[in-house]
Amino acid sequence: MHLLIVADPLEHFKIYKDTTFSMMREAQRRGHTLAACVPQDLSWQRGRPVTAKVRPITLTGDPDVWFREEARQELPLHGFDGVLMRKDPPFDAEYIYATHLLEQAEREGARVVNKPRSLRDHPEKLAIMEFAQFTTPTLVTRDAASVRAFHAEHRDIILKPLDGMGGMGIFRVRDDALNLGSIIETLNKDGAETIMVQRFVPEIVKGDKRVLVIAGQPVPFCLARIPQGTEVRGNLAAGGKGVAQPLTDEDRRIAEAIGPVLHARGLLLIGLDVIGGSLTEINVTSPTCFQEITEQTGFDVPAMFIDALEAALKR
Repeated sequence: MHLLIVADPLEHFKIYKDTTFSMMREAQRRGHTLAACVPQDLSWQRGRPVTAKVRPITLTGDPDVWFREEARQELPLHGFDGVLMRKDPPFDAEYIYATHLLEQAEREGARVVNKPRSLRDHPEKLAIMEFAQFTTPTLVTRDAASVRAFHAEHRDIILKPLDGMGGMGIFRVRDDALNLGSIIETLNKDGAETIMVQRFVPEIVKGDKRVLVIAGQPVPFCLARIPQGTEVRGNLAAGGKGVAQPLTDEDRRIAEAIGPVLHARGLLLIGLDVIGGSLTEINVTSPTCFQEITEQTGFDVPAMFIDALEAALKR
């Protein structure tokens, strides 16, 4: 197969842990050929298909110079056997525009994973609303009085922006409500932006678990991202320690309820964030943790993903 990966610039990859890199490595190992581009390379003109200025690449196995590329080419997306949309958040207007271009490419015959419309329809924090039976008490609002009332009821809460990633912009407010007003103003921009508020889940000390689901089936191991020191966030980008562990019965129950529903909507890969048996986010843009789980457990997550990708693209 000839695969196009739409992602952040290759020069920014940290290949020792990057999930997209692990996908590419496994695909090349199987004999598939690779090309890459960034969303800015996508374009459409009336009378022509959606194209991209792509970089045909070969992985070298050398961590210092990990890929070599041929001359860039402008190619139609429908000419590839598959297009992997792996651009990291933020889920901003430019990301949405890219999904519209990819959806047009689908109409022209391209096979895009994850499905562009489903990426738009499942913003990572708000997607949990459909599966509220698995969540901790949660409020989505831009109204400061509603946030204060939520705090008065639950006493220990987490506040976060809807467009954050890697733990950015997350605040904890305890029973004393210290700085609650200032935090609300900072996050909701004086009522201009909607935020999410959740009851604090004390089991975070055991880790914010990333549960991967591929083609509707849970990976049998998750990565518990454990906060370090005085930090409340378990995100690896915020200094959390990643510890792979088998899924609990509760993890599996959540994954087996959500996975098939979202797979049927064209989401081949999702990442569920679970704290103490509570679902906190559903990651669909570029779920990570393949390499950490594989290295610590021996379970080959990239192989499971490429198996599923090959099966999906052969249909």
